[in-house]
Amino acid sequence: MKYFANGLLFDNDGVLVDSHQAAIDAWAKWSAEFAPNFDWNDPKHAGQRAEDMVRKNISSPDLFELANNRINELEQLTAHTTIALGGAVELLGSLQFGHWTVCTSANARLGRARLEAAGLPVPPQLVTGDDVKLGKPFPDPYLLGAKNLGFDPQDCVVFEDAQAGALAAIEAGVGLVIGVSKKALDTDADIVVKDLRGITFDGETLNIPDKNRLR
Repeated sequence: MKYFANGLLFDNDGVLVDSHQAAIDAWAKWSAEFAPNFDWNDPKHAGQRAEDMVRKNISSPDLFELANNRINELEQLTAHTTIALGGAVELLGSLQFGHWTVCTSANARLGRARLEAAGLPVPPQLVTGDDVKLGKPFPDPYLLGAKNLGFDPQDCVVFEDAQAGALAAIEAGVGLVIGVSKKALDTDADIVVKDLRGITFDGETLNIPDKNRLR
């Protein structure tokens, strides 16, 4: 499959990097302290900012600052265990800054730490949960990502693994939403691929191997 675009916008966790176990460990400790009934593995939480999940699950608004600081601390402590997912190193290594960026729900410090731990470049136009008023599933992260690159959203392609992110991308009006991993089969992504292996982009043409497509 070939698709013409100007910019690529990547979610990070579950698309570029595997931070799943790190997040499980961090949120398990957090929930034991602040929200015993909270289940981070529930698909509805995927792709959302930590601060939004904290706000929805604490027993009192008065606990927000304490609870939010705690999950930020716990996730930062596990960030070093993050590894790159299939094809991420090769694809990002082939791209020129200015044609791609990462739009992550993680805070700025955590987002950078996970990229660096996985051996991936940190783009100058990085968008984090700290940069937007409303996180995914609202369109703000992808609108800002396209703006930072200087492109119209409709000329950009988004790579996502979570429904919250797919909805954010669709609402932002991007040209194509590519779901990554089997998990993304349950999203509204336009197409779904196994991972990023074999995908190439020259600044104009995005090539996606048919053998890598799941849908």
